[in-house]
This record gives sequence, C-alpha cells and structure tokens, in this order.
Amino acid sequence: MADIDVNQILMQMRSMAAAAQGGAAAQPAAATQGADFASLLQSSVNQVNSTQKAASNMAEAFAKGDPSLDLTEVMVAVQKSSVSFQAMVQVRNKLVQAYQDVMNMPI
Repeated sequence: MADIDVNQILMQMRSMAAAAQGGAAAQPAAATQGADFASLLQSSVNQVNSTQKAASNMAEAFAKGDPSLDLTEVMVAVQKSSVSFQAMVQVRNKLVQAYQDVMNMPI
C-alpha cells in the first residue's frame, strides 16, 4: 500500500469536491471516478496480498534456517503485512458502513 500515488488521490479528492459543489454539471466526472476508485481498491488488495505472501515466505525460509535472513527483517515484514491487512479491513468496514447508510436513506 506504500506505492499508492498521492497525487492521483489528491486529484480525485479535488474532482469529487468540485463535483459536490458543481452539482449536475460535474456528474460525468464522478462517473469516471468510480472506475478509478475500483482500480485503486483492486490494486490495494493485490498489494496487501503480495505483502502477506512475501512475509509468509520470509517467515517460512527463516524457520527452515536460511542464513541470509535476519530475525528483525522477518519480524518487520510480518508486522508490515499485519498493518496493511488491518488497514484494508478498516477500509472495507467503512465501505460497508457507507453502503448501509445509502441503502437506509429514505427515497
């Protein structure tokens, strides 16, 4: 998740703010942002998955006695994967909560 482009996220936030202030004229921009958000979310999930796989492989190699690995490197990798997974869980929880809030809105 460290490879997320901050400028892209800022651009998306600014366009969403402009869409909220602009009303109906900015709705096409909001429709294109949905695809960007989906790809950003997918890439984040893939990064979390690769981080967890790398940490698992490092821990397994260390347990087998690989002399090139240091215990601190393995522990840092495991903690990075844990933090990234927890962050992804929190994002998922917020998305589910937002979906529930929208679904409970009166028409």
